[in-house]
Amino acid sequence: TLLWETLGKQFVEYEQVAPFLIPEDQQRRLLELLPLFLKAWEQSAGVIILPNIQLLASEVSKLLTKEIKRNLNGKPAEEARLALEQLLQQKGEAGDGYLLLKSVYLLSQTDLRTMWNIIGSGLPAALMHCLYLFFTVPPKKTSDDREKSEDDVQTQEMLVKIMLNMYKEEQGIEELLTADKLQSLIIATSSLWDQCSHSWKVPTGRVLRTISKAQTKTSIVYLQAVDCIKIAVQNLFTLADTLPAYDVCEAASIVLCFVKDSYPVSSALLTEFENSDGYQLLLKILLRCEGLQKTEGDPYLDEILDMLTCLTTCGKTELKVSGNIVHPQLPHFDFERTQSSGMTVKNLQPFQVLQSIFQRSNDQHLCGRILAAIGTIWAWDRVNFFLLEWTLQPINQFTDIIHFKPHPVQVQFFRLVESIVLDLSYVPHEILKKVQYLIKENIVPFCTLTALQCLLSMTQKDLLFSDIFRDSGLLGLLLALLRKEAKILRKSAGTHLPGPKEGTEKELNVVMLKMVAALTASSVRNTVVLKDYGMVPYIKIFLDDECYRSATLSILEQLSVINYEEYMSIIIGALCSSTQWELHLKLDLLKSLLRILESPKSHSAFRTCSGFNGLLSLLSDMEGALQDPPSGQWAAVGQNCILELVFYTLQGITAALHLDPVNSNFFQRNGLFEKMAEDLGSLGCFWTEGERQIPVSLEKKRTFAEFLDAAFCTSEPFPAWLKNCIWILNFLDHMVKGTLHQESYFKERKPEMAEESRNDQEAPQVQKEHPVAFNRPGNKLPASAYMLETRDCTIVHAGAVCVMVRLLPKLYKEGHAQLSQEIQCALVDHIQSLVKSEKSRQVMCESGLLSTIITSCQDAFCSDSHPLHLPLTRVFEKLASQAVEPHVLR
Repeated sequence: TLLWETLGKQFVEYEQVAPFLIPEDQQRRLLELLPLFLKAWEQSAGVIILPNIQLLASEVSKLLTKEIKRNLNGKPAEEARLALEQLLQQKGEAGDGYLLLKSVYLLSQTDLRTMWNIIGSGLPAALMHCLYLFFTVPPKKTSDDREKSEDDVQTQEMLVKIMLNMYKEEQGIEELLTADKLQSLIIATSSLWDQCSHSWKVPTGRVLRTISKAQTKTSIVYLQAVDCIKIAVQNLFTLADTLPAYDVCEAASIVLCFVKDSYPVSSALLTEFENSDGYQLLLKILLRCEGLQKTEGDPYLDEILDMLTCLTTCGKTELKVSGNIVHPQLPHFDFERTQSSGMTVKNLQPFQVLQSIFQRSNDQHLCGRILAAIGTIWAWDRVNFFLLEWTLQPINQFTDIIHFKPHPVQVQFFRLVESIVLDLSYVPHEILKKVQYLIKENIVPFCTLTALQCLLSMTQKDLLFSDIFRDSGLLGLLLALLRKEAKILRKSAGTHLPGPKEGTEKELNVVMLKMVAALTASSVRNTVVLKDYGMVPYIKIFLDDECYRSATLSILEQLSVINYEEYMSIIIGALCSSTQWELHLKLDLLKSLLRILESPKSHSAFRTCSGFNGLLSLLSDMEGALQDPPSGQWAAVGQNCILELVFYTLQGITAALHLDPVNSNFFQRNGLFEKMAEDLGSLGCFWTEGERQIPVSLEKKRTFAEFLDAAFCTSEPFPAWLKNCIWILNFLDHMVKGTLHQESYFKERKPEMAEESRNDQEAPQVQKEHPVAFNRPGNKLPASAYMLETRDCTIVHAGAVCVMVRLLPKLYKEGHAQLSQEIQCALVDHIQSLVKSEKSRQVMCESGLLSTIITSCQDAFCSDSHPLHLPLTRVFEKLASQAVEPHVLR
């Protein structure tokens, strides 16, 4: 504060005596104040506290302007440049010119009124003259260049910032026009770019861009009067033949800035640019940018493309076009109600440049930027798509040549086509016909793949495309191609070796199948077309390859809508013909089957196509699969995968029995529950030896629910065989209640396109924290809650209880006698809880549970000392009280 007070007093004294001093003394007195000004500024953290700051700014700026003019007066360009350098460089503590420059630099950053005083000093024109000399006259190299380079950079930065602050104001532009150096500098950038001072290229560009953004009517008239843009364009035509492409881009972007930024004020410079073949110049420059590295020419190449994009909206009159809307269209599309935002295309010439570049260039960066520009124009106003497509037809024409472009450009192009439907809600029938032709020709498989993925996204948006692509012949084309591929697969089964083209070709088959699946989904008519083409035998060939399987199953599931029997015969046949180790094929088939069995109408077809026997045969094929430790080829298969297959097999059976008396009677009458018990018992986790179990006294006795709790929710170390047994008993328990088909234990697998191997040894992905609380995902319920849940349960499938009883004596493992007997007792108690109600006992008697207990558990039932004797007797007595027919008791 003290320094500012001192400076204020000295400046007041200066003001009082200045009118009476000769110019030299007046200048000396002012210069003597500047060191104190700079010192006060430094010590006050850049805050200027001076009442008459505007007057100081005016005086200092006038003196700097005077010194610049004095050093330039009458000197050739090279001498004038050297004189400027000497004036502005720091000498000793600081030269007079440097003091003036730094003071003006600091004052220019204060407030607008101060800036107006600086502008009024004549400094804008003087500094423009300096900039012209620094840019056009390269410095002579001297031995001390390295030492003074840091000072040069600081001086340059101050000069540039003063100019930026002045030229962004309208007054600064008006003052600038008092001299002729603006048009001279613009023309110089277009003619001397390769001969100018390299270190001044970027600063000159910054200053000219600032001037461009602040153009006024006066400045535009000034530039037009001297044919500035016309001359600059002519010069750039010459440079475009000799300079590297990125240099020409940098020079051209400056000229184009003046054209684009002036348009909101006046169209004069744009008209001059167009009349001088400016668009041809840009086309020539941009085509020379092919092959540039992405970093070269940036940001100037992108700047030119952005400005070209903006120029499409620069026109005096709205384009009036009328096109015929081809039907059908999406329900919510209405062109007449399409509202214009005002950012519509009014000038087709700049867009024609973009279009020509895309058609003539295969450069990835160039083509990608042009597609992005088209997307931007569409985003400005929905009408722009129609204005362009009904006049220049860019997308229509690009479709003919897109297969020549790099792969990333193809992907970007088809995303753009997709956005016509997804964002504009318009169906471009003519474009889609060309895309379909591209798929038919299949010149470049990757392009075909990308095109088909585009159509697939559209098809998934609206059912209308199911009709469009059927009527256009696409469905028939895809079916013919898939028939051909299916024949190849059938001939080369087991012998085909992957080649370099295998990846794209295989992925193309995947997308074709997905497309057919999408076209047949919810379209009975398209499904009938598929069947009438005789495609069903060929489609099922794709089931064997996992990457094709999901889409193939979707197609077959849609087929079930018109013919359940055909679907069931294919799926059951594939299950039965699959090898013992094709576990993932079986899982996928079973999951598909479960989806179809949700419809009660499918149950009859399942039964008549030997569905029950087919599923039970899966269990038979897994004999010994759950041995502990695993043996043979089963050792290479994760036991969790086996359990998953058991689960989905039992789910399928439960789903087919659900609320279907005919199927339930069939399953019971044909002894299939007994067959199920036999197959489950041979899995390897149940005891199959012939020796009699030795009863032991139990130290503790847990309930069945507590066993479930201990097996799945705690860290208690249960042997693998027992955990597997509990899993299966758990499945059967839910089968008893008729709810197994509604449960979900395992996460869905998502096969990858390029996946070649799978690790089946991973731990099972259990979806619920507590395997008991099935209807309460994520909740961990105590065993008592499970007992309450089962106390009044209704038995739906009594035969499943018989299966549990048949497995009861097989819950045994040598070396685990006590644990084995404990789980047996827990299971008997659980069975007893299931038959508490009179209705349940009646159902169980009719299902043959009495004879099952006697035949399966005769050792325990007939020995008073066996731990299971008493609980089994109680179950038997409860059931016997319901057995009204004597022969049942006998």
